[in-house]
Amino acid sequence: AGNYAFQAQPMGFPGAPAVPPVQNQPIMQGGTIWMPIPPSFPNCPPGLEYLTQIDQILIHQQLELLEIVTGFETENKYELKNALGQRVYFAAEDTYFCTRNCCGPSRPFTIRIIDNLGREVITLQRPLRCSSCCCPCCLQEVEVQAPPGTTVGYVVQNWHACLPKFTIQDEKKMDILKIAGPCVVCSCCEDVNFEVKSVDETCTVGRISKQWTGFVKEAFTDADNFGITFPIDLDVKMKAVMIGACFLIVSLLFTNI
Repeated sequence: AGNYAFQAQPMGFPGAPAVPPVQNQPIMQGGTIWMPIPPSFPNCPPGLEYLTQIDQILIHQQLELLEIVTGFETENKYELKNALGQRVYFAAEDTYFCTRNCCGPSRPFTIRIIDNLGREVITLQRPLRCSSCCCPCCLQEVEVQAPPGTTVGYVVQNWHACLPKFTIQDEKKMDILKIAGPCVVCSCCEDVNFEVKSVDETCTVGRISKQWTGFVKEAFTDADNFGITFPIDLDVKMKAVMIGACFLIVSLLFTNI
């Protein structure tokens, strides 16, 4: 299981075939620059080819005017960008009004992630579960599907008295990576980092960071910025599951209601 996350990709290993250069230019849609469409690769779920070429993703939650004015939680929308600022994916939450405003951070959700062709390439399913450290059973879980209907992995919350901890699993629920955050996730003027480690937690392989966005934005909105870093040769399915882990952390620990 420990080697699963680092199966050979089309890049990153000596002797592995090089990634063909992307010939087309970035796509402009409505003023947004999209990442060029990469070539397809064997055994890569459709739409995840983008992830073979990047080692970090920046996630920007869009500001919702109705939410700022009324205080009611609206369906969240996010831009997922590469290090050049090009949009890789767009993500949108699919939940009911009552669910969002009654269940708060523990609410179930479906998040649909689409590429620049308008295809839904990743689906995140989070059922309604407990989140209290006093209740070690039935903790939070997200199922990651890529493409929709095909499970590629899970993110499960681990019980701990004071630390936010999670496990990334493959489609057979075998442990692949661990995630550990700080005891206090509310921090002023600095980022909050969640370290992604090997199963035995001896090696750090990546990071999920909640980025400080300034006093005004932090105080009056929950429109946050997050960053995900991972090895460029990490299995593309596990990169998708790390995106799911970021969204679970966003909704569980950084939702205001």
